[in-house]
Amino acid sequence: MADLITYREAIADGIAREMRLDPSVVCLGEDIGAAGGVFKSTQGLFEEFGPTRIWDTPISEQAIVGAAMGAAMTGMRPVAEIMFSDFLACCWDFIANEMPKVRYMTGGQVKVPMVVRTANGGGLGFGAQHSQAVENWALSVPGLVIAAPSTPSDVVGLMASAIRSDDPVLFFEHKALFATKGEPAPAGHVIPLGQANVVRTGSEITLVGLAWSMPIVLEAAELLAQQGISAEVIDLRTLVPLDAATVLSSVSKTSRILIVEENPFQGGWGGTLASIVADEGFYDLDAPVKRIAAASVPLAFATHLENELLPSVALTVETAVRMATS
Repeated sequence: MADLITYREAIADGIAREMRLDPSVVCLGEDIGAAGGVFKSTQGLFEEFGPTRIWDTPISEQAIVGAAMGAAMTGMRPVAEIMFSDFLACCWDFIANEMPKVRYMTGGQVKVPMVVRTANGGGLGFGAQHSQAVENWALSVPGLVIAAPSTPSDVVGLMASAIRSDDPVLFFEHKALFATKGEPAPAGHVIPLGQANVVRTGSEITLVGLAWSMPIVLEAAELLAQQGISAEVIDLRTLVPLDAATVLSSVSKTSRILIVEENPFQGGWGGTLASIVADEGFYDLDAPVKRIAAASVPLAFATHLENELLPSVALTVETAVRMATS
């Protein structure tokens, strides 16, 4: 068996694989070159590909994304890094008004094949301005592809599809997962965008997670099994495209669904998924659709307070037991 690799190592591996295949792939961002990135997720890229393809930029989110968009429109496939996902707000005009609209407004004559990578989410006590999970911001913008992997192998497989996409992709890498380990991706590993993964099969309740919430739902499923409750676990992996078909197929078998997300409850992606299940899977349900999400308040710096605001294994198990036994 191959040695396990970390999530952060998989990021650099996934980018490097695509850069070796396609000379039009370049990377740009703050300190991604010789420094290897502030989270050490681009280590080795500068040494292999040099300054002509790994570009260190000024501290300007608008400059980073604007330059990447221009490069994408003129034949390159840039991979831009925004250090913290909270800082997408600093370049939101490009994200919301420019990147996702150009292909449509030109009738397909101009494509924007670019990836914006960003470190997302809480759980590490980085405070209210550096801990937000912001997938739901992007979900409200038509024209953006949204990927959020939970394992090293999925990082590589989704990165390949993201870089090859002719549409702009927001690629959310979770800070609290950087040190986690998993199997390395095999050669040529590609995961199609919009393909969820049934991580664990079950028959009594469906648990759905994304990125950071996946370890929570997997641990909850183990604890539920000890209580005689069989839980099926689905990792969405991408929000756009959204693989609702896999979720609905699971619900047709289990008749119950619990969605666990890190986004705030108010406006979280789980609300969209819940509405689809309630609409298209209504007659398969034996219990109301349930969601567990972060509190709709700024995240605290103090660990014990942050933990109170985010979903937990205990709450997931408690809610699932109540649903399965009602």
